[in-house]
Amino acid sequence: MEELLRKIGSWLFLVGILVSVIVGLIVGANWYADANAYVAGLLAVLGFIVGALSFFAMGSITHEKVPTFLIAALTLVGIGALSSTWTFGTYEGLAPYFLNITQYLAIFAAPAAGILAIRAIWDAGKTKEIENLVHMPKIPK
Repeated sequence: MEELLRKIGSWLFLVGILVSVIVGLIVGANWYADANAYVAGLLAVLGFIVGALSFFAMGSITHEKVPTFLIAALTLVGIGALSSTWTFGTYEGLAPYFLNITQYLAIFAAPAAGILAIRAIWDAGKTKEIENLVHMPKIPK
């Protein structure tokens, strides 16, 4: 069961990245712009599931990858939040694609990063007494 959940987490992670990039390209090209709320909701749910699976040591983000993931997610969320205010966002050409892709990636990464940040705080602050009292699954290395 754990191996199945790990595969599901890996596939959901891949689907979230692909949906973010593909829809970012489609919306950036102004081919279809009416699906923003639906796609954002889908990506947020996928990000939450990926984060929850990794929180319980059944996802694709392992213990050694958590710091890298958190830094990358923080960067993406920052870029996604600020991308529309940059002067880069006013240029024609590649700017709409870049803006939409980063915003969708940020929407996908934010819930997973929030959940894994809680896990990182828990792992950093727990003591032996707390560990004996509350049995959390260990994230594989």
